[in-house]
Amino acid sequence: MQTDWRDYIVSTPDVLRGKPRLNGTRIPAGLILGYLAAGKTFEEIIEEFPDLNEEQIAACLDYARELSEFEVELA
Repeated sequence: MQTDWRDYIVSTPDVLRGKPRLNGTRIPAGLILGYLAAGKTFEEIIEEFPDLNEEQIAACLDYARELSEFEVELA
């Protein structure tokens, strides 16, 4: 499933102090990543958060993948 995380994850200073969250919710992307790291399936996460869908969960993985590729340029 190809998902662009920018379509699903937002960060605004007025909600959750700017933590990245799923658009239209107060569910932090990090929370969903924690569930995935604990071995939960997409279906189990949706059972816990019925307003979410598979695309939103996949977006959290895409977001984490992109963050892991971040490189700092040394002067």
